[in-house]
Amino acid sequence: MDWLIPSGQLGEHVLVALVAFLVTSLVVIIHYEGLHWLAKRHAGRTPKHDHRAVLKIIFQLLALHIVEIWCYGLVYWGLTWVPDTGFVHGEHGMDRLFDAVYFSAATFSTVGFGDLSPVGAIRLVAGLEAVTGLLLITWSASFTYLEMSRLWTRRG
Repeated sequence: MDWLIPSGQLGEHVLVALVAFLVTSLVVIIHYEGLHWLAKRHAGRTPKHDHRAVLKIIFQLLALHIVEIWCYGLVYWGLTWVPDTGFVHGEHGMDRLFDAVYFSAATFSTVGFGDLSPVGAIRLVAGLEAVTGLLLITWSASFTYLEMSRLWTRRG
């Protein structure tokens, strides 16, 4: 099994995979529920050239993404304290919680500045976060487009 996971580290890799699955499930549910709430909240608005409603939606979606980034950031922060689950390499590493949230934001947005890099099993979380972040950001963009189309359409 050495071709898949380093010898003697199966437990740590299973733990990281489980945590990655759980945090990803959590942020997808948060996003779904957040979009559902936004859709219900803005569904009753009369379609018109409503700039404020769209602006509110943008800020609410941004807040939603920040919560999701913090979820992953807390996972990175927690996993770095568990022996053999990996670490984040860089000039300062992940010395503080803010570093973990910064790394999460760079990963979630798929910007990946390169000043911090995951090493070890924790890479699975980073890879899954990047795919999930891309999906959730595009989901938000689609939602925004649909709401703008509905709210900014001239009737009659």
